Amino acid sequence: MKILVTGGAGFIGSALCRHLVGELGISVLNVDKLTYAANLESLRSICSHDAYQFIEADICDRAAMDVAFADFAPDAVIHLAAESHVDRSITGSDAFMQTNIIGTYSLLEAARAYWSALAGDRRDSFRFLHVSTDEVYGSLGADGLFVEQTRYDPSSPYSASKAASDHLALAWHRTYGLPVLISNCSNNYGPCQFPEKLIPLMILNARDGRPLPVYGDGQNVRDWLYVDDHARALHLIVTRGRPGETYNVGGRNEQSNLDVVTRICALMDGYLPDDAPHQKLITHVTDRPGHDQRYAIDASKLESELGWRASEDFASGIEKTLRWYLDNSAWWEPLRNSVYGGERLGLGADKTAEAAVKS
Repeated sequence: MKILVTGGAGFIGSALCRHLVGELGISVLNVDKLTYAANLESLRSICSHDAYQFIEADICDRAAMDVAFADFAPDAVIHLAAESHVDRSITGSDAFMQTNIIGTYSLLEAARAYWSALAGDRRDSFRFLHVSTDEVYGSLGADGLFVEQTRYDPSSPYSASKAASDHLALAWHRTYGLPVLISNCSNNYGPCQFPEKLIPLMILNARDGRPLPVYGDGQNVRDWLYVDDHARALHLIVTRGRPGETYNVGGRNEQSNLDVVTRICALMDGYLPDDAPHQKLITHVTDRPGHDQRYAIDASKLESELGWRASEDFASGIEKTLRWYLDNSAWWEPLRNSVYGGERLGLGADKTAEAAVKS
């Protein structure tokens, strides 16, 4: 089998490529624009594998996508390329509209042209998996879970752009018959995540004795999914899922943001006892605009239809993640020193001074 993966140098994409190539021996073409959050070091373990290929290209470039399809001749596409950080979307939404909406449209059209020219079994078996987020559903109250039929209600420019791309993907299935599947996942964490996201940011700040900024009261709840569990789910969906269907992927690991940070502090106290207690570094800061209160995924459809189960609970996954960051400074130090130093994102000019003071 040959799978074209977009965004394969990103966090989830690199985990997927490592799983497909390194564990399953599947041929992969990784198409990535190499934006700030991409890191080819995350693919070092498979970069010389015969089953792995990489091209630097933008999914918005239709001509480049046509060439990629023609040259690689994939049996399936797993589309992960996206701008994904909510805070960045608040102050720089244009990139999110271009990549997440226009880029998805360009890729769908390239896939449709390629698929339309296939014949027989190859045409029948081709699949296009569009990877999305639970944030398209908006916010939950204290009870309930997101299911595949939950009404879309995005709150941020990021989630709105992903909701739009979901609708495009499903429309290309209904209008043109393109065999599209959609997955909506909860918050991912694990090795090789760019350090602007909550968990790696807290780990690295705690390591360095820097403040641990928690938005608002810290009671916003997320369902945490270990990235390798997500990679396994994506392979199952693209190979065994039903075209036209959506599959929610969640770890059944609900944690408030404050509980996540507190857990990291407790683990750091064990690994770096001379700097304990790390909990003293927690600093509550002004909340994110439009901050959704709670996300929680019901993954019953994925579990019952495809037999997927998360292997990691939050206790095991967060310790694996923390130990990886402590042991792999060569991966994150160049990013921390030259790309992103840990500053607050998603604030307007009037908040810059506040961010500087609290960092």
